[in-house]
Amino acid sequence: MLETYSLKGNAVITPQKIINKGMIKINNKNIEDIGSKADYHIDLPKDTYIFPALINVHDHLRGDYLPKIGPQPGTCYIKCHDWEKDLRVSGVVKERSKISEKDCYFLGAYKNLFSGVATVQDHYPHKINNLYIPELPIRVIANYTIHHEASSHSLAWGDGIKVEHAKAKKLNYPFIVHLEEGFDADYQAGVELLEKHQAFDTYNVNIHCIGFSDQDVKKAKKADCSLVWCPASNIFMYNLTCKIKKMLSAGINISLGTDSTATGSFNLLEEMRFARKIYRKMYGENLAAKKIFEMVTVNPSRALKIQNNIGTLETQKYADILVIKALHDDPYEALIKADINDIILLTLEGKPIYGLPDLEELFTLQETSYTTVSVKGQDMLVKGDPVKLLKNIQKAVGYKKILDFMPLDL
Repeated sequence: MLETYSLKGNAVITPQKIINKGMIKINNKNIEDIGSKADYHIDLPKDTYIFPALINVHDHLRGDYLPKIGPQPGTCYIKCHDWEKDLRVSGVVKERSKISEKDCYFLGAYKNLFSGVATVQDHYPHKINNLYIPELPIRVIANYTIHHEASSHSLAWGDGIKVEHAKAKKLNYPFIVHLEEGFDADYQAGVELLEKHQAFDTYNVNIHCIGFSDQDVKKAKKADCSLVWCPASNIFMYNLTCKIKKMLSAGINISLGTDSTATGSFNLLEEMRFARKIYRKMYGENLAAKKIFEMVTVNPSRALKIQNNIGTLETQKYADILVIKALHDDPYEALIKADINDIILLTLEGKPIYGLPDLEELFTLQETSYTTVSVKGQDMLVKGDPVKLLKNIQKAVGYKKILDFMPLDL
């Protein structure tokens, strides 16, 4: 297997600076150096940017399916529990039940892979996703503790707030919980519920937070916890989202997540564009492209307690790399503009998992088991066999099921 290689593009985007005409050298799983050349070297196509691979901090891989399940036209939900009741009796769930749980997990993984995501956090209990994490084509975070949501409607995920939070502190894991995803008194007492259990601090990764008061925002900053913004899902379900400008102004660590396709965006690239669109609509100004970039790289790596391994392009970190077309002079703006057909290469710990056919030799030398697929009319190489996966799903449901987040030409 090829151990060392290097890539050169228009620019390498590190945490401190943009290195024009930069190179990145990979040795086994890690970044060996920024700026030097290996014996096996690839000059990437002209006008390309080299980024850290993206991190989707909130998804439900088992729930990535279509069509969406939402409120009746002209209405919105008051709390997440109302959506969950609709979900349980939906025809979508009935149809999805015909598909194996393993195939559902692979669907969610490929949804992320096709949008440049190498790492995802799956908000389900370990007893469910531990069965599939080792087989999936991307990294799914295994080191976390969990509580479903801070309300009386919480599902029995984990061993309760107090125990799960204590485990997070002991192991230096993130404690992940849906928080204040609703507007009745029960949901809006979520912060107080966590405080009651002494479980609101720097270990917390709090998802949605649409019911936050100004006082909750101040408490979150003081607690040094992380918050997860899922604007597309929030708008679809509740016709509003969290107080994102106040949260950012407070200096809270904010990450961007897709939620599942049952309510959220088809992929993280779309979510980034939607985040800017809704921010502009809410506040009459642009959310800086670099800020959005941070929400899908360095911020989630910090939230998930893995900032020493991923989230930035630095020596000794994992070589999780995303190469995209240079669609704008500003690399951060180019990332916001990028669609799935603008991806040149995606690597996970140095191994290519998605890329152009011109890079086939790298796939072969790195011993990646891959297939050739057509993605919106463009041939691409991808780890595994997502075409076979889709055909298995179509066979299971009994018709040619189309899933827009799986952009394959069959």
